[in-house]
Amino acid sequence: MSVVRRGRYRAGEVARRLAWYWLPPVALIVWELVTRSARAAYFPPPSLIVVRLHEMWFSGPLSQAFLTDEAVADLLPSLGRLFAGWAMACAAGVLVGVALGRSYWLSGLVEPLLHFGRSVPPATLLPVFLVLFKIGTPMELASIVYGVIWPVLINSMDGARHVDRQYIETGTVYRLDPWQRLTRVILPAAAPKIFAGLRLSVSLALIMMIISELVGSSEGIGHRMLEAQSQFDIPAMWAGIVLLGLLGIVLNAAFLRVERAVLGWHTSARTADG
Repeated sequence: MSVVRRGRYRAGEVARRLAWYWLPPVALIVWELVTRSARAAYFPPPSLIVVRLHEMWFSGPLSQAFLTDEAVADLLPSLGRLFAGWAMACAAGVLVGVALGRSYWLSGLVEPLLHFGRSVPPATLLPVFLVLFKIGTPMELASIVYGVIWPVLINSMDGARHVDRQYIETGTVYRLDPWQRLTRVILPAAAPKIFAGLRLSVSLALIMMIISELVGSSEGIGHRMLEAQSQFDIPAMWAGIVLLGLLGIVLNAAFLRVERAVLGWHTSARTADG
């Protein structure tokens, strides 16, 4: 990496870090001032939303890690379905994607169906999942898996398909068996593409979790927001929205840490080449 590019990269990093420090407080202050001056019933100030958020979910006893009974009944099931659906979709997406990426005949046969499937908005299939699985966890898991699997599958297929031929030939020279070729050559070479799909799938899993709970659930964050809407409890509804935003930030930050740890070799090699 040249001195000029390194300097620009560091300047960009400093700008991003400063934005994280000053932008959220400024946005909150503006939000507070505007909503208090407007006095709109459907747009409460953030101070009121934070108080309601604390009352609903984080004012419990120390023995429950400050979680209220509502939090135990809503947050834990939602997070359990989120991670379970995401894990199942990622496992299936990587397995099927790598298999299709390494078989031109199979991918040519199945790829039109894949593009058709991913073009169907997942929310439109919720009535179908309700008929098949009824209201409950199986329906919600099916919705999450269907909405999440596509970016993982497509990126895994693309990554496995475009492995550098020299890597494959090197594995042949060293007489690697099919399993060794998969784990030591194909998966590491396709890992950057796979992780790109996994990162997209995290936000999609959160979206599908809420949509499925709004339609067919008797518990969870989405159900609590729908209940607050029916009772015209606007601060509680906004508390759910804010909680989802914070949850998305936490999940994305955690995934980035895992990605940097797993793909540290790839980042170092790309920096050295630059």
